[in-house]
Amino acid sequence: MSGQNLLFLAMAAVFLGVVLVAWIVYVLATRRQVLNRYSLSDGTASTFYDQVEQFLPSSVSTNVDKIEEKFYAAGFYDFKYAHLYMPLKYIMALVGIGAVVWYGTDKWSTMTLVAAGAGWLIVCISLPDMWLDGRAKQLRAKISNQLPYLLDLLAMCIQTGMTVESAMSYVGRELHEFDYDLAHVLKRTNERARIVGLEQALDELYERIPTNEVRSFVMTFKQSIKYGSSVYEVLTTLAADIRELKMLELEERVGKLSAKISVPLILFIMVPIIILIAAPGVMRMLQGV
Repeated sequence: MSGQNLLFLAMAAVFLGVVLVAWIVYVLATRRQVLNRYSLSDGTASTFYDQVEQFLPSSVSTNVDKIEEKFYAAGFYDFKYAHLYMPLKYIMALVGIGAVVWYGTDKWSTMTLVAAGAGWLIVCISLPDMWLDGRAKQLRAKISNQLPYLLDLLAMCIQTGMTVESAMSYVGRELHEFDYDLAHVLKRTNERARIVGLEQALDELYERIPTNEVRSFVMTFKQSIKYGSSVYEVLTTLAADIRELKMLELEERVGKLSAKISVPLILFIMVPIIILIAAPGVMRMLQGV
């Protein structure tokens, strides 16, 4: 049997082993979620999966929950396959490394194989997380930028006689066709307010979207509810303040633009102009020599 066939069999065995481990982890995580949901989990180990679970870290379900939170923060609110994220990521990494080894054994050097395998491993492990984190940051920035308009809508609804909860529910339904993310935030906050209270729901909102605008909204709104001040005036004033801060940030960026544009101005305009001015004299001197 040739060396390539042995390498292929070894990679196939590793692949099957990873698939088996991923399937066991998936079954355990699903089983633990179901048991925790219905409060049926006990400390006994009566089945095969219970015995295997003793040798796995207790953070399996916690990792699944963290991955679900990461997908939720990135805008995938109803994503049901978050538990397959880590197994698929590592399976793709192993399959890619196996393909690199299989293809480049006779064509590439050892250093090239190591570099290609390490590059593929970094891409498979880091790139999905970086993409999710970037999407979550964009979503937080989008919600923060749309917050003043949301505050104005809530203030108008409250001014007409609606309660805070009914105003949030109404605005959430109306915004569903225009801004799904903002409507979902309102819906989630309103549902949590009915269960744990409005103040706790606002605190959870800030935990999900930790931006300065949301923090100002949460703190101001809680103070207004606590001391009984006019919610309409508070919301309109807060919306105006957030718009003013956004305008100041924009003016600051515009002010920094002149300093940032000076570098390409010098490199791509001033230097070529100096060369064009000095080139004829230098060419005459070289001809005279």
